[in-house]
Amino acid sequence: MSEIDTSTANIRRPNTRFRLKKTVALVGMMGAGKTAVGRAVAMKLGVSFLDSDAEIEAAANLSVPEIFQRDGEVFFRKRETEVIRRLLETQNGILSTGGGAYLAEVNRKNIKQKGVALWLDAPLDLLWSRVKSKDTRPLLRTDNPRATLSEIFAARTPIYKMSELRVVCATDLSIDAMAERVIDTLLTRPDVLELNDE
Repeated sequence: MSEIDTSTANIRRPNTRFRLKKTVALVGMMGAGKTAVGRAVAMKLGVSFLDSDAEIEAAANLSVPEIFQRDGEVFFRKRETEVIRRLLETQNGILSTGGGAYLAEVNRKNIKQKGVALWLDAPLDLLWSRVKSKDTRPLLRTDNPRATLSEIFAARTPIYKMSELRVVCATDLSIDAMAERVIDTLLTRPDVLELNDE
């Protein structure tokens, strides 16, 4: 896993063209910003934004919490693996994955073979501040959601550390600044992203 110091990164990239060579799968905890940051990165690179949860919801015509409630987590994880594999095989883009997706060895293997995993590494307090007021996280529908989030965080972090790339999230960074951090990190891997200045 590699990391880059982007404290002096150029926030604006005028007259720049990028060539994305493989799909970047954003992995990390719920609330890390995979969807918001992923959309911003895709826009800046001029590539497709892909969202595995959104694809599953569209196919089932149900929300993720509704799928969990109706069919259970095992069913959901099977559909998730199918969707991630299909998205990796059919197009290059920025792929936002569900928080639990990277836990499955088959998903890690598929991402490594056909793309690259980038971990949005957010501290627990930041995650809690983002998810505590939302009722869209089925795993947090417990008597003590803060404790549950802490347990999930502790269990998943060692697996997220297997990602090839890592970008640290901070409370004082805008979505735009986080997107720039991601792009600067991707540019350390010419097999993933190339930059051509005009």
